[in-house]
Amino acid sequence: LSEMLSNPRLIPVQGTLNVVMNQNVTLSCHSDSGSPPVRYTLFKCNQKVSTLNRLDLSPGLFNLTINSASDMGEYKCKAENNISSGGKYSNSLNFTLIEPISKPVLSSPTSQAKKAQNVTLSCLSENGSLPITYVFFKGRQSISPPVKMQKREAAVIFLFINSSNDFGIYKCRAENSFRNNTKYSNSFNFTLAEERSHSQPLIISLGLIFLLFVIGFALAIPFFIIPAYKASE
Repeated sequence: LSEMLSNPRLIPVQGTLNVVMNQNVTLSCHSDSGSPPVRYTLFKCNQKVSTLNRLDLSPGLFNLTINSASDMGEYKCKAENNISSGGKYSNSLNFTLIEPISKPVLSSPTSQAKKAQNVTLSCLSENGSLPITYVFFKGRQSISPPVKMQKREAAVIFLFINSSNDFGIYKCRAENSFRNNTKYSNSFNFTLAEERSHSQPLIISLGLIFLLFVIGFALAIPFFIIPAYKASE
C-alpha cells in the first residue's frame, strides 16, 4: 500500500545558520513517513538548485558553498513520491552571514582628568557582525557587565575619577557570534590635570604691585627727587 509523504523538514546539518563567506554547508531534507522512492528538490528563492533521489526514507543531503550575498536567500525543499501530486514542501531557512570583528577602539572625550571628576569611556569595533558585546577593563579587572550593542554604536561607560588608582590603564574587549574571535582594544589612561595653585593669584598680585611701585618711583625721579636734591645744594 503506497503512503503519501509527510511534509519534509529542512535543517542545517552543522546545527547553525550562522555562516562565514566561502563556507561549505549541508542541508538535510527529510520526510519521516511515506512510501519510497522519494525525490527531494532544493529551492533557493523559488529557483531549483538541485534534485536527489532516495530509494528509502533516508534524508536528502544538499551540499552548498556560501560564496556571495546572493547565497543567503530563502531555502526550501520539496519531497515527492509516486503518489504525491505536486509534492510536499518544507519549512524555509535563511542563513546569516557573520563576519569577524575588527580591533575595537577605546577613547574618551578627555585624556586629562582631575580628582573627583566624572569621565566617559567609549569602545567601538568598526567592522563585524552585530550584535557585538563589549566589556571594559582596568588592568585585568573587568569594571563593567557585558554591554551588548545591536547597532553599530559605541558602548559607553561612566567613571568617577576619585583617587590615583583611577589613573591606571583601561582596555575594552569586543566579541560577536564569530567563534574564537575576541579582540582587545588599545590601552588608554587618563593623566592628572595640573590644578592651578591657590597662591598663584596672590603672587601675580604682589608682582603687579611691585611693578607699579617701580614705575611710580621711576616717574617720581625727574619731578620730585631731582628738584629736591638740587634745592638742598
